[in-house]
Amino acid sequence: TEFLDYKMAVKTVRSFEDALGHIQENSSKHSECIVTENKERAALFIKIVDAACVYTNVSTAFTDGAQFGLGAEIGISTQKLHARGPMGLEEITSYKWVIEGDGQTRRS
Repeated sequence: TEFLDYKMAVKTVRSFEDALGHIQENSSKHSECIVTENKERAALFIKIVDAACVYTNVSTAFTDGAQFGLGAEIGISTQKLHARGPMGLEEITSYKWVIEGDGQTRRS
């Protein structure tokens, strides 16, 4: 859910495996984040989670074309497949952005 406000959805789970299962079942595959001090778990999270943007220890509010240096967003896709119409190899290739931080947030 995109709240368009200073809100967030958080779920506390019993294990790392439970977290991965919850994400796999409920993810929009847009942006997912883990907050952890365990570097091995963070690396595994990045590898396993299927989302366009995967974050460790940083706000998902950075999911923005301008923040990634892509210029102004003309159309915003909240799914993995970004292209429409006739497609070739370039149009069916998707990216996985990996963003690592140490508690950074984005100012309005």
